[in-house]
Amino acid sequence: MTVPAFARVPGVPASDDAALLARLAAALRRSGFTHDGVARLLGPGATSALERDQAVPALRVLEPVLADEAAPGRGLAAVVVLFLLGRTAPAAALAQALAPLGPAELVGLGLAETVPGGLRALVDLRPHAADDGTELWVASDLGASQRPGVLRRDHVLGIGQASLTLAQTTDRRAVDRALDLGTGCGIQTFHLLAHARHVTATDVSDRALGFTRFNLVLNAAALDLDPERLEDRVDLCRGSLLEPVAGERFDLVVSNPPFVITPRRPGETAEQRWTYRDGGLPGDRLVADLVGALPQVMAPGATAHLLGNWEVPRSGDGTPAADRWAERPAAWVAPGTDAWVIQRELVSPEEYAETWLRDAAESRDPEGYERAYRDYLDDFAARGVEAVGFGMVRLRRPGPERPAGEGRRRFEHLPHPVQQPLAPVLAAAERRADWLEDRAGDWTGAHLVVPEDVTEERHQRPGAEHPGVILLRQGAGLRRTVVLTSEAAGLVGACDGELSTAQVLAALAGLLGWTGDEAQRLTEEVRALVRDGFLVPAQDGTAG
Repeated sequence: MTVPAFARVPGVPASDDAALLARLAAALRRSGFTHDGVARLLGPGATSALERDQAVPALRVLEPVLADEAAPGRGLAAVVVLFLLGRTAPAAALAQALAPLGPAELVGLGLAETVPGGLRALVDLRPHAADDGTELWVASDLGASQRPGVLRRDHVLGIGQASLTLAQTTDRRAVDRALDLGTGCGIQTFHLLAHARHVTATDVSDRALGFTRFNLVLNAAALDLDPERLEDRVDLCRGSLLEPVAGERFDLVVSNPPFVITPRRPGETAEQRWTYRDGGLPGDRLVADLVGALPQVMAPGATAHLLGNWEVPRSGDGTPAADRWAERPAAWVAPGTDAWVIQRELVSPEEYAETWLRDAAESRDPEGYERAYRDYLDDFAARGVEAVGFGMVRLRRPGPERPAGEGRRRFEHLPHPVQQPLAPVLAAAERRADWLEDRAGDWTGAHLVVPEDVTEERHQRPGAEHPGVILLRQGAGLRRTVVLTSEAAGLVGACDGELSTAQVLAALAGLLGWTGDEAQRLTEEVRALVRDGFLVPAQDGTAG
């Protein structure tokens, strides 16, 4: 019998026995190895520490349970120790937890190996709660906290903060075809299957595609897949970036690409790169090329969602990097494409180097760490880089109803905490922008209201007659804060849906005795408030 593609990749759990993986999924569920089950066993403190890759609090909870053969939860404790902590778990406790599945079958699948004292995991396997609450299990390579030494170069990353952020900012509208570019362990594909008829998942790594296939088969029942006919809903394609899908069109694209800026070395080979984060191109070239090329595979009306880094070169005039960061990303966007880039971090070259050297546990090789740190700083200095930004990119290819043009562009630095999931907020903002564009001639006939999460703050000196500063704050969504003029504050206070914007403007003009361009200036200020969601059309449904 022919082995399916990527079902038997060296160093990856085998996925060619669908019946065995169905038994494994059932055993994991019976053992209580779910997101909520693990949280209940560990308690909030140890759970939070484990999310920071700190195992000691969890060990303090689990060791007494494992030591007592009659303790409730002993089997689940063994599964957690094995797969989440990467420590040796007693075979008898695992057999108890996963019966009728035995330790020998875990070894046969490539999930664990036999060591003195029991079994030790070869992979990270952890529960994940999907958008609709469905419990999944996701396998990937062991992380730095679970294994000794520096990570392997073809490391396959598991569920991390970046992948969760991307999942929470991706549109969840129903689509026909979706593309997961650089799938890794497949986490974005699992989310896409909930609302896409068909998903194409690509990666340059056979190991990544092997992990994705294993995870799809393991979770086939939860994802409503036929494990014997995965191709009905999912295609796994090997290749770099857009090469495997050249000439195709998708309604939704999602990508957590290998965007990490990495020093290039003369004569380096692909095998010397960490494939999960390093695309092999200099500087931020990979993200630049991807942003520019993505519209080629986007159907009309499609959106693309990705994470990325961008370099901020030094300025000859002393302008701060925080005021110039958008210049490079703005130049990458193809004509006619809408782009919204939200920068979440702006760091120095030193901070950037330290972050990614820690990521691969390179500090465990002191000489190599120092050499790599110097390479990073020399690389940034050679290109005159002052800072590096990180954030989210949202692209949209306008549909035929939109007239041809340059496309809408927006670049924001928002380093503060935002509400998650963010995707509905971003989609609502896009609808408001469409609404304003459709009424570019005059939108002031609309009746506006203030969303429930928006509050007003007034600051004034003791004894002052009037406030010196008036602020509007969003308690949800992007949680922006904006400074208002007193006239805008008066208009916002009157936006209860009863009067049109034009009527409120006319009332203010009469009350304040305007004779110049005051109404026009206030109209533009209010337009920005609508764009940002501080005010929304009363019956348009675009609040967010």
